[in-house]
Amino acid sequence: MMTGNDINLEMGLSLPIMEHFYTIQGEGRYTGTAAYFIRIGGCDVGCHWCDVKESWNANIHPIKKIDDIVKTAISFSKTIVLTGGEPLMWNLVPLTQKLKESGCNIHIETSGAYSINGQIDWICLSPKKTSLPKEDVYASAHELKVIVYNQHDFKFAEEQALKINKNALLYLQPEWSNREKMTPKIIDYVMKNPQWHISLQTHKYLNIP
Repeated sequence: MMTGNDINLEMGLSLPIMEHFYTIQGEGRYTGTAAYFIRIGGCDVGCHWCDVKESWNANIHPIKKIDDIVKTAISFSKTIVLTGGEPLMWNLVPLTQKLKESGCNIHIETSGAYSINGQIDWICLSPKKTSLPKEDVYASAHELKVIVYNQHDFKFAEEQALKINKNALLYLQPEWSNREKMTPKIIDYVMKNPQWHISLQTHKYLNIP
């Protein structure tokens, strides 16, 4: 039998929220932009180098009403980043509708393993080998951000670039724990393949969330 929480989660009226905070976007096209991050719990993609594995189990995070989430978020910023976990596991229609009604610009960071839902202004697709993106995400993404952990990831990046829409920006980002080894390789690769750009986790260098 479904509980009230189950029904609200299914309808998107509540969501499991791991954390939410106001900070500076550290990655991709909007690096350096002040934004309010909403990290939604739950992910079944299972990247071995994920730096927020505590987000994977949605059941350990508090269920929050979207009205309360929106009220807090818009008190800090009108630029909102939905992240996870994998935020597209959830019904984002009610949350994004309320954020848009409040005049927000909504970004999402996703593996693309689930189809897009809700009103999203900027889609950052960061594909994972364990669960490749859906076709609609390739078609609608604004930026492709491939995490580079080893040499094979350059091949994977090019494979993903062939699938993404022609207007998407292309980024290579060193995986944090292997950045000293891979960053020089990324620099060399981008200089030889200038259609790509470098993304760094600048928030970690700045020691901010």
